[in-house]
Amino acid sequence: MADALISPQVGAMMWAATAATGAYCIKKIQVDEHQGPIALAGILGAFVFAAQMINFSIPGTGSSGHIGGGLLLTILLGPHLAFLTMASILLIQALFFADGGLLSYGCNVFNLAFYTCFIAYPFIYKPLAKKVRSNKAALILAAVLGLQMGAFSVVLETLFSGKTELPFSTFVLLMQPIHLAIGLVEGLISAAIVAFVEKSAPQPLNQGAGNIQEQSTSALQKLMAVMVVATLLTGGILSWFASEHPDGLEWSIQKVTGSTELEAPSPVHGVFSAIQETLAPLPDYSLKTSGEPPSGWLQTHWGTSLSGIVGALLTFMIVLGLGFTLKRKTDTKA
Repeated sequence: MADALISPQVGAMMWAATAATGAYCIKKIQVDEHQGPIALAGILGAFVFAAQMINFSIPGTGSSGHIGGGLLLTILLGPHLAFLTMASILLIQALFFADGGLLSYGCNVFNLAFYTCFIAYPFIYKPLAKKVRSNKAALILAAVLGLQMGAFSVVLETLFSGKTELPFSTFVLLMQPIHLAIGLVEGLISAAIVAFVEKSAPQPLNQGAGNIQEQSTSALQKLMAVMVVATLLTGGILSWFASEHPDGLEWSIQKVTGSTELEAPSPVHGVFSAIQETLAPLPDYSLKTSGEPPSGWLQTHWGTSLSGIVGALLTFMIVLGLGFTLKRKTDTKA
């Protein structure tokens, strides 16, 4: 969500809700002494960051979508570590790439992470998947319903923000079907990734609050190495082929208003926009230029590749930094 979609009051409320959830997750996480789960979380977070750069077209709609990644991370890491990893991904996107607003950051984390981590995963996926983590039916259903809840939450946040440009009934009738299609694709992609991980690391990675138990060191190292390569390929090369169609949210807004963006005349919105414009070195995952935008195939894709690799690295570093901080606190208490 861009900042223009919400009021400062809704933005502040969702920031508070996200911060409270993040604090709860930090208290629940038990960090392994070898930092295995945190290193894996950083690598998986980097992969999800890169994967989110690849928008796939939704046939017959003129829209596109990308995986959210919340459910995938929760299956592999557990809900608490997955929530913090998703929050890290979205923070990097907002600060360094101006993707998603700073005022709406709390909304974005809640919409993409809370519903998948704490509703879709425990109440939909787990009862259906049981011992087979790559159960396609369970994954698809959980991905679809998690995304439906997130999409409906966007509609409610605009409603409570008084965005009369987006009438509730019209907006919801556009948002829910397009995100149904996106959820189906995300479920299939997540199922394929989980199936690969299941073969590579037979023991569940997600144990309790995120500890890895009985997992062989060699299997874990091989898995992490493969995910690093996949992240570099995804962010550095595959991101070149992302669909240029507006995503599901932008498409829905365009269908209602004729434009993919809304105006945000509030001074509060102006402050957040100025901060983001100043901070983001690679806005829209491309090189910042003062004159004409870069032309030519190589120049255009160079900025995209740089964004994918830098963003993935930053995500890994912030999650790893969080892990070391938690580890030190755990050692101090012990």
